[in-house]
Amino acid sequence: MMEAGTTTTTIAPAGVRCDRTAAWAQLQAHAASCAPQFSAFDTRSAFVSDPQRFAHFSLQAPHVFADLSKNRIDRTADALLLQLAEQCSVQAQRDAMFAGAAINGSENRAVMHFLLRKTAASHEAPAQAAIKDIAPEWTLAWAQTLETRRAMLAFAECIRADTRITDIVNIGIGGSDLGPQMVVQALQAFAHRGKRFHFVSNVDGAALAGALVGLRPESTLFLIASKTFTTSETMANAHSARHWFEAAGGVDIAAHFVALTTNEAAAHAFGIATTFGFNDWVGGRYSLWSAIGLPIAIAIGAAHFTDFLAGAEAIDQHFCEAPLASNLPVRLGLLDVWNRNFLGFSSRSIAPYSQALARWPAFLQQLEMESNGKQVDKNGDALSFDTAPVIWGEAGTNGQHAYFQMLHQGTTVTPVEFVAIKQPAIGGLPQADADHHHRLLLANVVAQAQALMQGRSDAGGHKNFSGNRPSSFLLLEALTPASLGALIALHEHRVFVSGAVWGINSFDQWGVELGKVLAQDVAKRLDEGNTDWLDASTAGLLARLG
Repeated sequence: MMEAGTTTTTIAPAGVRCDRTAAWAQLQAHAASCAPQFSAFDTRSAFVSDPQRFAHFSLQAPHVFADLSKNRIDRTADALLLQLAEQCSVQAQRDAMFAGAAINGSENRAVMHFLLRKTAASHEAPAQAAIKDIAPEWTLAWAQTLETRRAMLAFAECIRADTRITDIVNIGIGGSDLGPQMVVQALQAFAHRGKRFHFVSNVDGAALAGALVGLRPESTLFLIASKTFTTSETMANAHSARHWFEAAGGVDIAAHFVALTTNEAAAHAFGIATTFGFNDWVGGRYSLWSAIGLPIAIAIGAAHFTDFLAGAEAIDQHFCEAPLASNLPVRLGLLDVWNRNFLGFSSRSIAPYSQALARWPAFLQQLEMESNGKQVDKNGDALSFDTAPVIWGEAGTNGQHAYFQMLHQGTTVTPVEFVAIKQPAIGGLPQADADHHHRLLLANVVAQAQALMQGRSDAGGHKNFSGNRPSSFLLLEALTPASLGALIALHEHRVFVSGAVWGINSFDQWGVELGKVLAQDVAKRLDEGNTDWLDASTAGLLARLG
């Protein structure tokens, strides 16, 4: 089943670019007193002088509590950042997105991934924004979304009930891989015990070969996830998977291959009969709520998938309705602007203290860097300031024994974002052992945040910790479908906020294209041994590889 694209002609408000506002200049002046060396600002002293600092810099959103108090920020900067958001028309840009305006200007598309997670009871009022001018388009988009969701969830339940299918292999790349893979791993406690899930994205044949080890054609279902059904890496893996299936004695490709795509004709030419589509306003890194989420639905089932959507929808409502000062996506996005543009932090380390969230840093890498790694504003004019930081990290406590040395004592100060889960969800261990492990895990995450801020003095030098190292702390009561949905949506809107302040288009990704286009030419040259008209380095490498 394929959804038709929904067009919209509503134009998004441009907003004022951040560096042209009065608040930006005021923030620059204020930041000068909190220079990169931070001799003039110390978080430890800030707690002493402001007994209410924790309360002021802590926020509760649906399913997520955030402590931002250990960051190098004071109330003056906080207030100026809120003024910056207002002067950049963040609220108007948000409302335009929820009203279905074409805020992806370079592709003339609306950005309505939030519609994918709306429940039937709430779709009439998607936001504060007035939507009466495009109500017919919303009605069509909603009907298509709901029809596809019902069909996808029904199919997922059939696969869950089919004991002949033991292995599901998802073949995709980028958003068609990172999101579903992260969620399926994170929600293992809710997953079907009779199914194994494998994710293949890398065009390196070793990735596919490794996933196929021990699999049998008759018990394997392949999900081919590609919006256009032309993505080179995905289609190379898909064709090789079909070759493996046939060579191993598999029959009935239509029963063992499913396409998540808008190109139904190409999928049928491949031999696939079952397809699930989505609209052109669903960007890859926002697509796990759509048919791309089929592996999630198979893993956790229709009821839990609905809970997953509901958790995200709760954050959508919070983002649309909460005042700026108590709006968690807004406060996080503004903190990111403060750290990047006024304190000069070029990266942020993500440290989820949950093995289930081991793929969370990789997921955020695409969400933030692909969205906001831009060098021009919405008008195509060059920016005079930095945008997305480098996002990197590892699950705790593993990260403590890898790169935390640099975080504590390195010469580069890097903000850290901890994610912790209050209640354990550990299966396979005696309860006393599970509780013991979780207490150790929580003790470590709280201690690391404390140590980064407090530091320790040592006259000898080698054991000296300067402290005053910034961190944020996100806490979930439990890792459930609803709370994970909320956590993801929170970060989607956080990225939107910083992009809206910077005046950039957070929803295109032209930087992904050039290397892929050139790869087609290089592949042909490798076959032919042709190095004509190439630069000396590229020609030299091809000569060595030929």
